[in-house]
Amino acid sequence: MAGVAAIAALIGDVVSSKRHSNRLEAQELVIAALRRVNQVLPSVQRLEVTIGDEFQGAYASVADATLATLLVRLELLPAVDTRYGLGWGGTTIFDPARQPISQDGPTWWAARSAIVEVKERSRLPRSRSLRTWFSNGDADAATVPAEFVNAFLLCRDGTVGRMSERGVRLLRGLLAGQSQAQIAKSERISQSAVSQQLARSGAYAIRAAHEELAGASR
Repeated sequence: MAGVAAIAALIGDVVSSKRHSNRLEAQELVIAALRRVNQVLPSVQRLEVTIGDEFQGAYASVADATLATLLVRLELLPAVDTRYGLGWGGTTIFDPARQPISQDGPTWWAARSAIVEVKERSRLPRSRSLRTWFSNGDADAATVPAEFVNAFLLCRDGTVGRMSERGVRLLRGLLAGQSQAQIAKSERISQSAVSQQLARSGAYAIRAAHEELAGASR
């Protein structure tokens, strides 16, 4: 049994999973999305399915964990929607050889509390589009106040929730570092149309907000 420094834990699951006509196909899509995000975003513990439609992972910073939630969600929309609880704090690893790793601690308690919170808040008309919440399991070690992170998440998820299917694809390409010309070619539209849609949808603002959060978490 070993304790480690504070980390950002991520717990995710599928929204309305029981309503999917083919739950096996939905889970295969989730597994593939987690694999792709694991390849592009460094983690402390890679994203992996745990039980049922739930998955988890851990990151060195709240900013990285927050970005992971967006990347996974964009990989899966519109076929599958997902929600997330994020936590910050220490963790105790009981069995590092077991997959998923057997562990416990404040960061995981906080992430579990956060995913319960996002389920409750998303039932309210004013926050129906909310898919992510952050709970601080170690306020003394946190670099960004939970209130700031959650204010950002409310705006980010609300913006993504209003995007069209093309808007989601454009944001995904933008975050992947694709040029406007590359995105335009894949969408079979003009580069000018890509630029206009990225600006109109709020995609540029989302990218800039994530960059600001990353800077604040250092």
